[in-house]
Amino acid sequence: MVLVTLLFGAFFVMMFGGVPIAVSLGLAGTAAIAMGKLGIMAFPTNFYTGIAKYPLLAIPMFVLAGAIFDRAGVAERLLRFAEAIIGRGRGALAVITILVAMVIGGISGSGPACTAAVGGVMLAAMMRNGYPPAFAASVTAAAGSTDILIPPSVAFIVYSVLVPSATVPALFVGGVVPGIMACVLLIIPALYLSRKYNFGVDQSTEPLPKFWPSLKDASWALSAPVLILGGLRTGWFTPTEAAVMAVVFGLFVGFAIYRSLTLRDLFELLIESAETSAVILVVIGLASVFAWATATLGIVDPITKGLVALGGGNSLAVLFILLIFLKIAGMFLDGISIFLIFCPLFIPIATDFNWDLVWFGVMMTYVIALGQFCPPMAVNLMVSCRLTGASMESTVRWVIWLLLFMGLGLVAMVFFPALVLWLPDVLGFM
Repeated sequence: MVLVTLLFGAFFVMMFGGVPIAVSLGLAGTAAIAMGKLGIMAFPTNFYTGIAKYPLLAIPMFVLAGAIFDRAGVAERLLRFAEAIIGRGRGALAVITILVAMVIGGISGSGPACTAAVGGVMLAAMMRNGYPPAFAASVTAAAGSTDILIPPSVAFIVYSVLVPSATVPALFVGGVVPGIMACVLLIIPALYLSRKYNFGVDQSTEPLPKFWPSLKDASWALSAPVLILGGLRTGWFTPTEAAVMAVVFGLFVGFAIYRSLTLRDLFELLIESAETSAVILVVIGLASVFAWATATLGIVDPITKGLVALGGGNSLAVLFILLIFLKIAGMFLDGISIFLIFCPLFIPIATDFNWDLVWFGVMMTYVIALGQFCPPMAVNLMVSCRLTGASMESTVRWVIWLLLFMGLGLVAMVFFPALVLWLPDVLGFM
């Protein structure tokens, strides 16, 4: 019990004291290893084994692909195409922001990166057309959260490493319908609130983009997700190879088609992507030390049995307890840390109740997506608030609407697992 208190107590004290989450996980795990006399060499061993996994090679490549498409000007072209379809008027830019984020999500694989890419194009336009900064920040952050549901997703890759029976292709395809559903559910309150408060009155004097020219211009960006999923379905390449193909395709589009990239841009993108990938992998490595300490110290079994007992042994009650627990954690932790800390606790429960692990993984990711724009420490909201200058507190009145509607998708997945499992089954990934 002393070691359990030390492990979790040290982690939460450091985290709320302002220590980076990855460092908090690593130090807490190392302290527990030392106090439990488990051998200090367990730290470097588990740090290395945590990141020395083949599927994780896809993360740097997908991060680079997202950066390339962002710098190539994909968001601006998608904006013009969406305007050609939807037009302009009250709520139109809010809807376009969500749709653009959905397509960008099929390229970047990271919620904060998607929020930054879409926000860099859409937020200024929204505020010029009368959207309050807090509302614009809320919509953009919520739209960016769907990124981890729509393939490729860094979160799904990490989950597949922790749960090998849930393959990356099955998770990627399983996230398509929930990701689209989340976007539709976000559009409803965004459009309603815009019309109710008269946001987004068209103030542009420029003519609307033509449909066919804008479609032609955006077709290269729209084809990237098709390339990734199509290649996986046909067996042309593995998820890791798909990430490399996404980079090659992005470079081709940026240099040969849009001609918006230079060699200097490429050099900067390589540095930026290396830094981002290093942060992700360091978090994974340090969280692996923490997860190993929890398992070795025998913490997992008592916690899982306690959660099952709390739900009275009823599978539906236990599931809702786990989802509520994850939702609270998602308000403070990033998605990768959540998977690495809680999968060892929750997967045995899922196995005992015979829950499909692909379905469970997509639901966990959906809850994490909700946490990305739910104060007080919502990573996406931090990005969009920084871009607009709005305070986190001012977004609450708008965020609550978006959370409630997107939360309906989670309830639907609980009662209708086919929303997740139908497409992977049809495409032969199950």
